[in-house]
Amino acid sequence: MLVNVVLPELLKLGLNQSEAKKIFDHIRRLPTDLPHDRRWRHISKKVLNKKHPTEVHRYLHHYVYQDWDTNKSPVPVWTPEEHDIKNSNIYSLMRDKNIDSYNDLYNWSITNKPTFWRHMINLLNIQFKEPYSEILDSTNSVVSPEWLSSGKLNIVDSCFCAADDAQAIAFQPEGGQISSLSYKNLELLVNRVANSLTNEKIEKGDYVGIDMPMTLESVAIYLACIKIGAVVVTIADSFAIEEIKVRLKIANVSLILTQDYLLRAGKRLPLYNRVKEAFSGPIIVICTGNADIELRGHDLVWKTFLSDNDQFESVTCSPKDYCTILFSSGTTGTPKAIPWTHTTAIKAASDAYLHHDIQKGECLCWPTNLGWMMGPWLVFASLINQSSMALYYGAPTTDEFSQFVSQAKVNMLGLVPSLVSHWRANNYIQQHDWSKIRILSSTGECSNPEDMFYLTTMVDYKPIIEYCGGTEIGGGYITGSVVQPSVPACFSTPALGSELVILNANHEPTDNGEIFLLPPAVGLSTELLNQDHHQVYYSNIPLYQNRICRRHGDQMERLPGNYFRAHGRSDDSMNLNGIKVSPNQIENELNQLDFVKESAAVAVAPKEGGPSKLIVYVVPHNNYQLNPAEMQSAMQEAIRQNLNPLFKISDLRVIEHLPRTASNKVMRRHLRQNYI
Repeated sequence: MLVNVVLPELLKLGLNQSEAKKIFDHIRRLPTDLPHDRRWRHISKKVLNKKHPTEVHRYLHHYVYQDWDTNKSPVPVWTPEEHDIKNSNIYSLMRDKNIDSYNDLYNWSITNKPTFWRHMINLLNIQFKEPYSEILDSTNSVVSPEWLSSGKLNIVDSCFCAADDAQAIAFQPEGGQISSLSYKNLELLVNRVANSLTNEKIEKGDYVGIDMPMTLESVAIYLACIKIGAVVVTIADSFAIEEIKVRLKIANVSLILTQDYLLRAGKRLPLYNRVKEAFSGPIIVICTGNADIELRGHDLVWKTFLSDNDQFESVTCSPKDYCTILFSSGTTGTPKAIPWTHTTAIKAASDAYLHHDIQKGECLCWPTNLGWMMGPWLVFASLINQSSMALYYGAPTTDEFSQFVSQAKVNMLGLVPSLVSHWRANNYIQQHDWSKIRILSSTGECSNPEDMFYLTTMVDYKPIIEYCGGTEIGGGYITGSVVQPSVPACFSTPALGSELVILNANHEPTDNGEIFLLPPAVGLSTELLNQDHHQVYYSNIPLYQNRICRRHGDQMERLPGNYFRAHGRSDDSMNLNGIKVSPNQIENELNQLDFVKESAAVAVAPKEGGPSKLIVYVVPHNNYQLNPAEMQSAMQEAIRQNLNPLFKISDLRVIEHLPRTASNKVMRRHLRQNYI
């Protein structure tokens, strides 16, 4: 390595002579025979800090790894030390099972699934009212197996095994102060809500809606519904009236809980008014401020609704009883209603324990919503693992959120990748102390390697766990771990207990193709509330090595060293800001505009990697003379009002006609592939 080239390059990157000389002297003194990981660890931990420009970090990383053999594996940015490995939950599991390597542990987890899941249920201290007779019974079908046969439980009981005085939730309203609640006080609040729901004649098996941001109250409501045996129907608070209405109708909701307004970036956005337009049944409204709201006759405010009785015995349920209905769009306009059972939570908590290495007493923060799977995931991941969750009520795109992460002493921070570019552009992270963060995680969209490299420089080089799964999985099918090197925007392992294959269009193994899952696995859905589950996930798929394959739809590339990189969806559905949406839903709204003859919406991944962008193709009516900017503005307003303001049009293309197949289907894949 030509050390002497380092000093002039550092000066070119904007460092002053003194700082550049200081870094250069550190590097010059390092033994030349140090392995790459030790050399980079010293530089990244002892020499660099987040005040140095990212370009300096990037240059030195490239300098250290310039002779790395990328034919063996992509270049890591973080490599675990011995103490990282030995203090991890995965190492503890390896030691318990007398397994020597991570690869052997993974193989054990998929070849001995009953043993693996029995061990995880014991580790997580899952509480049963009646013991199960068998972990897994797939006698009738591997696609509809019975987990925890004959067992009786209520998964909420497993959420309150921590010490009474341990912190369960830290929370902060926008513009407010951080407060916290202990496990004991959270349980008492859950019990009060449970009694309130029973006072409203809600019983086991009834469907109860929640359309709220992620707050202390929404978490308590969520747990209380499950505790009484009801089924929670979660609605994202950003959805427009028609989207709320269709979800409540699918689930036949009896009662819904919401709040009067959302406070986001200093703006008060009406929520109750939206909900009452979508739902004619009773609504419970949490009032967040002094503003008056006009209640309908059968609606109640939270203070009137909330019982003083803080004792409640959880209702006994079967492991396969529904506890939550979440929604996920496929390629059609109607969202799939996906049930989570009392077993699904075990998958979420297991992934958090193993792959996110959540330790007892730690604090998790993941800006999310109960209407997205990561909301329920966060509840179970934190509480079953006897840790706490940090909830910021405002938008996570502000400096105040970055300060909240610091003041709440967050240990594991999860995110949607598009957040990172926003933090980076506004330099929010650098202003605050994120040193308590031990692990980061990213999901919901494809990550951008440059943004993820930047993020790790801001937290003193901590691992980023890429995490990809689905609502119908209850967690991830592919992820990372703290016992493997971390490569920006790459996965390092299928999730423990889960199996996958990558196949091409001819259903042959490939290194870049569509993901298929191999059942059974805890968390995998077996039913849909409003569609034929088998048709959606299994129809017309040949066997793979005599194994049944389950369609998932993600495009995945296998890299050297058994790393993986995601390339978005292989079908027409899209992930926008972490929310899965059908192109039909967007097109249906756009096609109602008087200047639109027909339209097509596609998600295009940037060449440099990262979250997909919404691209709209439009064929206008001949008699309309609007320019493209005016068209895009009108389309964006229609999406904002009728679908979701988080869906932003990145580009509009005006064309004469949409490409179609012989059967008249729009060729969205052709539009995606040819977008420049």
